[in-house]
Amino acid sequence: MFLEIVTPEASIFQGEVESVIVPGVVGQFQMLENHAPIVSLLQEGKVKIRGSFTIDEAYQEMFTNGDNDYSELSIQSGTIELNDNKMIILVD
Repeated sequence: MFLEIVTPEASIFQGEVESVIVPGVVGQFQMLENHAPIVSLLQEGKVKIRGSFTIDEAYQEMFTNGDNDYSELSIQSGTIELNDNKMIILVD
């Protein structure tokens, strides 16, 4: 599935991923390939991304290595939309 992460300043990530875990307002949840369409608000926490991808050098310091081969991005809040295996996450 294709993921794009956008901040008010820039698009900090674009690439194909295997799975994404996000901090939803009622708890964290995971999305995999062919997940049902969803729109949700996000709360403070970590967006966890798994897959074979490369993070642009300009934004690598924003991501950390987490457990189970996940790359993690700390966020304050955000919104996620997933439809037809294309996910867009808008974060603060």
